[in-house]
Parts: sequence; structure tokens; C-alpha cells
Amino acid sequence: MPEKYSPSARAALMALLLAGREVPNTVLVKEHKVKLGPKDRWKLNKAELLETDEDVRPFVHRITEKGIEWCMNDLVEGELPARSGPQARLQFDVLKRLVHFLRQRGLLAEALRSGDLESLIRETYHALSEGPQDWIRLARIRPKLNGAAKSEVDEVLLEMIKTGTVHLAPDSNRKVLTEADHEAAIRVGGEDNHLITIEES
Repeated sequence: MPEKYSPSARAALMALLLAGREVPNTVLVKEHKVKLGPKDRWKLNKAELLETDEDVRPFVHRITEKGIEWCMNDLVEGELPARSGPQARLQFDVLKRLVHFLRQRGLLAEALRSGDLESLIRETYHALSEGPQDWIRLARIRPKLNGAAKSEVDEVLLEMIKTGTVHLAPDSNRKVLTEADHEAAIRVGGEDNHLITIEES
């Protein structure tokens, strides 16, 4: 059985596993509601499950290969937190069977690390934003989406704005627009939009 860590530490490792890239500490809090305290951070780094760059602010975390393997084992052999109800326990049992099935066929790592484009857009936005509902240029976000095609990103953005918590807008100061801004813009309602803001969930 994998070594036991706190629920916050386990959640942080799982969030980083799903992200498949470096994640700022602020994104762990904003996107995943995970607060990785100094004690947990130290334990995970000491165990070489996590690498934290403490020379930047906010701290940036990256899961290691050893951390990925720990997560794989925890998904199969780990235990639910105390006080988990019967529904959570049954769902966890179902998850264990699915994980075991995928792992036997060598598909587990691919399934977990494939990522979700909407989540990646949200995480990238929060990593770039300096405050709640900050307006961020799409030209800054698109290059950080693991090479996703513009048409694919546009499709996801159009679905996101339907939630009412994601908003796009043109830059009214056309003189400051760069070639990158024009290329990154998404056309909605006959208008090119260059900026995005995401409300806190």
C-alpha cells in the first residue's frame, strides 16, 4: 500500500497528475480548492513525489515520475477519508475496478494524463490573472494549451461562454492590437474578441 499522506496532499498530487504540467499554487487553490500547506509540501518534496519551485511567486509545483506511480498505486490501494458516506465508498469501489482494468491493459496513464481542454484553459487563465475576473488576452492563453488547434479551442470557448461565468470581449483600443492578438481572436456575433475573463466558481 502506498505511504499515507493527508487528504490535501493526496488531492494535490491527483490534481497535478491530471494537469500533466507545472501548476502554480494559486491554480491549485482557485481551480481545485486544494490548499497545499508547508508541511505537506515539504513531505511530498522530501519523498520526491513533487518538485516545487520556491524561487518564484506563487510557488510552482510539478509531479515527478515517482509521484505519478504513487498516484497509480493510491487509486488502486488507497482508502477514502474517514467519514465518507456509503455512496462515496461504493463509487470508490467502482473506480478501483475501472482503474485495475485500465492498468492491466496499459491504458491508465494515458487515460489520466490526456487532460481536458476546458480545464486547461481555466488553469491557464488563473495562472496568468492577477486578480478576480481579470481580463486576459487570448494571445497569452493560446500558446499555453499544449498545441491545441485554434478551431478546437474556439469550439470549447464558445461552449464555456454559455455557462454565463465566462466572458469574451474585443479590445476597444485597436491601436495596441498586435499580429498575435489578431490571430488569437475569436469571432462572436460578427466581432473579433481578444480578451477573456472567468468568474470565480
